[in-house]
Order: sequence, then C-alpha cells, then structure tokens
Amino acid sequence: MEKLNYNFYKRDAVTVAQELLGKTLVRVWDDASVSRYTITETEAYFGEEDQACHASKGRTKRTEIMYASGGHVYVYLIYGMYWLLNVVTGNEKHPEAVLIRGLDEVIGSGKVGRILKIDKSFYGEHLLYSPRIWIEDAPLETSFHALPRIGIDYAGEEWRNKAWRFTLHSHKGQ
Repeated sequence: MEKLNYNFYKRDAVTVAQELLGKTLVRVWDDASVSRYTITETEAYFGEEDQACHASKGRTKRTEIMYASGGHVYVYLIYGMYWLLNVVTGNEKHPEAVLIRGLDEVIGSGKVGRILKIDKSFYGEHLLYSPRIWIEDAPLETSFHALPRIGIDYAGEEWRNKAWRFTLHSHKGQ
C-alpha cells in the first residue's frame, strides 16, 4: 500500500481520527527491519477551544508542532515514562491532533508508544517524509464505536463527554 497523502491529514481531527482506523502504521527499526500495525483506536483533539487539547492553553514550546499543517508527528511524555504518539491534522495555525491509542492487540496510548519505541526525537517528523515512521492506506473502516475520550477529567463536562474516541468494532477499546 502507499503512504497516506498530504490531503488526508489536512482535514479536521475528528474525521482523520475516524478514518485512521484500519490504516497501517509502519515502523522501520534501527536494524532496517520493518513492522506493520493496524490502527485500532484513536482519539481526536480539536483546537484551542477544546479544553482537553494541549493547545487550549495557547501556543507553547510543547505544542508548537500542533500549529503546523497536518501530517507532522506530535509526541509528549506523560508520567515521566510514556511517550504518546499523535498525528497533527488540519491547517496551519489551527492546532489539532489525533492520539494513536491502539494498534492490533496493543490497547493504550502508553503501550503504543512503548512498542513503537517512540521518544522525543520523533517530535516534528512528517509522516510523508520520515524514513522510520509513516501510515499507509488500507480500505476505509466504517464499523467503529464512538466513545468519550479518556483521562481528561480536567477538561470540563462539555469536552469530557465528546465522543471523540474511536475504536474498531472488532476491538474493545477499554
């Protein structure tokens, strides 16, 4: 399959989060071996207005890449031990991203980062040009669950309750 193109990522985070389901995440390792994983769970974050989005506090050194055009990688560290993988979406100057929460049988964004050996060096890479990570096309998945996002109790009721976490029907998405 071929890499997803620039136009795929230029759309809003909610649409991209849904349409990333079933796509193939490719990881090239230091020894040149290649692993392929099916994306099974995603979560959308949409702009400064989204109180669960890191950009809700405005433009910072941490969120700078979210203000770039879609297709860049946004990674950040949580609990001092898990690097989380996000795909920047949409247009330049409007910060939005999709968190990759599940791959094949790996459920949980921290576990995803760990299995892919994500670290801060991935911050800002572009999925069209990176030699070590990209996403390939696959048939569109239309059978998925839409659920509230996880771990955002600080975001206020409106944003906590948005059903912007998506899981393939064949996966539980706990």
